[in-house]
Amino acid sequence: MDGTLWDSAENVAKSWDTVVQREANGLRRITTLDIQQVMGHTMTEIAAMLFPMLSEKEAAGLMDQCCKEENDYLRTHGGVLYPNLENTLQILSEQYPLYIVSNCQKGYIEAFLDYYKFGKYFLDTECFGNNQMDKAYNIDLIVRRNYLEHAVYVGDIQGDYDSSMRAGVEFIHASYGFGSINRSVPYIREFSELPHAVSKIFGDGNFS
Repeated sequence: MDGTLWDSAENVAKSWDTVVQREANGLRRITTLDIQQVMGHTMTEIAAMLFPMLSEKEAAGLMDQCCKEENDYLRTHGGVLYPNLENTLQILSEQYPLYIVSNCQKGYIEAFLDYYKFGKYFLDTECFGNNQMDKAYNIDLIVRRNYLEHAVYVGDIQGDYDSSMRAGVEFIHASYGFGSINRSVPYIREFSELPHAVSKIFGDGNFS
């Protein structure tokens, strides 16, 4: 989602900083750059990255509070959608079933879908917060749960590519996002290019 569908970093930072100042005696400030640098990681990994001065239990507890505040904030404030997002989702959904897999906490995907009323475009979702499993597992879970014979994952960081390969699905790099990939892969420079990129991988001629 982050770096692919939208950029929520600024609003996530605002919500997390509020919690840290209130619940952790101003342990540190949380900036937009901090959030951008940890995008794509699981909540467990982010807790260790942002709060190394705390014990694992303390960091996890603070992380839980940050995530709850974040979900509530995003559900009412949203984030920054990438250009032509909804129009492209509508075009894609008319030809392909769409799904979301993320390393986010439980409730984050729902906050995104609720704020923008995008639930009508996606048939299923899965995330780390639901089952504490990594992205590769959850991509494969979506594939198996929905009986997909051919799937492609769209992501912006190396971990997305690695997870896709482990799950045995195709990959498209959202090069406008937060990261880069260490090898040559199909890519899009903006979200509106996705229908053609997917059609080329599937070889179905839908958007030739």
